[in-house]
Amino acid sequence: MVDDVRPGSVGKGLPLAGASLTITSKNFSENIILGQMIGLIFKAAGAEVLDRTNLPGSISGREAIIKGDADAIYEYTGTAWITYQGNQKPIADPRGQWEAVRDVDVRNGVTWLPPSTLDNTYTLAINKRNNARYKLRTLSDVAELSRRDPSAVTLCVENEFASREDGLPGMEKAYGMDIPAGNIRKMDAGIIYTQVATSGSCLLGEAYTTDGRIKAMNLDTMADDKHFFPNYNAAPALHTPTFQRYPVIAELLDPLSARLNTAVAQELNARVDVDGEDPHTVAKEWLVEQGFIKLP
Repeated sequence: MVDDVRPGSVGKGLPLAGASLTITSKNFSENIILGQMIGLIFKAAGAEVLDRTNLPGSISGREAIIKGDADAIYEYTGTAWITYQGNQKPIADPRGQWEAVRDVDVRNGVTWLPPSTLDNTYTLAINKRNNARYKLRTLSDVAELSRRDPSAVTLCVENEFASREDGLPGMEKAYGMDIPAGNIRKMDAGIIYTQVATSGSCLLGEAYTTDGRIKAMNLDTMADDKHFFPNYNAAPALHTPTFQRYPVIAELLDPLSARLNTAVAQELNARVDVDGEDPHTVAKEWLVEQGFIKLP
């Protein structure tokens, strides 16, 4: 990162002067934005920062943190609990789930800092025009429709969601959905929203509750009335030796996590996914606006 940024409410005294740190993220807008925020705060605190955000899938960033190829990422508690740590049932209490993830990951060389209230969980979305006909409100409603009229439920999902136990297979099992394999289409996340909003190829599509396109494209979302999906609270996950060397990182990132919530995520995500802004620019402008960092 070449940004000329200065300490604001965090980073005073340049506590990371002399440090060389690598930040990473997954390859969707929200996580890229969050990764950029970490990098910019590290930079303002005096570190040299290597930007390795936008890695494909979830596993790439996870492995980078474990191996020390990267030092920090904003990770999601539900992903860690189900996908990385192999549990099948989520913990209903968000704090309890974070604590469980934190305690297990100690042995993996990953240190979790306190979580934000930003909860980027899964949902299914439908355009309001189609929903005027079906009047779907919950995932149980979708399941009932799939049993009553299997041909009606066409579903667009990402490859990862299609195979993860905390994704489509688990959701179908939990809700007793009967969706024919031929009615499930796999595609990139950005295309899903467009297909659901404007075409007839998908009645419903995988969506994230923090995605700004839900509001911008006038979509309805399904309530997870059986509480199948875990809480996906975003929290910094660090390579443990890095945190041991620079424990001040907690003082830098805890105030950021305290300010992040689902509404903030929807706003920032919309700037990227709807308005076409650059994730790095969005992250920097928000950090400056919030007073975390300053420009020269």
